[in-house]
Amino acid sequence: MKLNARDFKAWDNKCITLLGMSGVGKTRLAIKLRKRNWFHYSGDYRIGTRYLDEPILDHIKQQAMQVPFLRELLRSDSIFIRNNITVDNLLPVSSFLGKLGNPELGGLGLKEFKYRQELHRQAEIATMRDVPEFIGKAREIYGYKHFVNDAGGSLCELDDPATIKVLADHTLILYIRATEKDEQELIHRAEEDPKPLYYREAFLDEQLEIYLREKKLSYVAQIDPDDFVRWMFPRLFHSRVPRYQAIADQHGYTVSTDELKDVRDEAGFLRLVEKVLEKQS
Repeated sequence: MKLNARDFKAWDNKCITLLGMSGVGKTRLAIKLRKRNWFHYSGDYRIGTRYLDEPILDHIKQQAMQVPFLRELLRSDSIFIRNNITVDNLLPVSSFLGKLGNPELGGLGLKEFKYRQELHRQAEIATMRDVPEFIGKAREIYGYKHFVNDAGGSLCELDDPATIKVLADHTLILYIRATEKDEQELIHRAEEDPKPLYYREAFLDEQLEIYLREKKLSYVAQIDPDDFVRWMFPRLFHSRVPRYQAIADQHGYTVSTDELKDVRDEAGFLRLVEKVLEKQS
């Protein structure tokens, strides 16, 4: 959605999609806003509780069934397992996505890894297409005036223009671009704590071939899962930047992580958006 600063200020029911790499501050900002009169729509929460709920549970049950004590309790319906995903605890979604590599180190084979990646892709598309419905629910059911879509970092990877159009038609898209300093910090964090990530299949295939060649490995099961994530993260980051920017150039606006750091509350955020619109409209 393209607006000038005056139109944005007069917009009674503001709806914003936050776009950018995980770690740039999308969720932190959304949490600040939800303390006021903003409905916080977490893409990853919706993915985990609506579209991947059953696959995540199946994955957990498969792990539990490998423990004889738990196996007997599950088979006799003496216990049950359920997800406890919250907006602030999305670990089950990340755990389900998994890491590629040696199964003895917790890794997944290439076929299973790609299967889960595609499930996540379809879930993210469905989740983002639910945004217009939830904009209505936020006002009509929950009584929130404004709406913030805390989109996942992989939104730019979906290669689904129709989904981006849905967001552009119903929300103002704000891309949070990491400064060079913050980019290095994100890469450092990924090295310290490598987490499961979503990759476009073509990008994964291309980089996997390079990785195996560089590491002199013959097949995927020889890969150290954490090492692969550490190696991939900076490459993934740099591949995503032009994709984010292309979405912002066509459908939205760009703000830097430095500018966002000065935001303390809702009023500060609204001033920042108005300033951005004045410059970029």
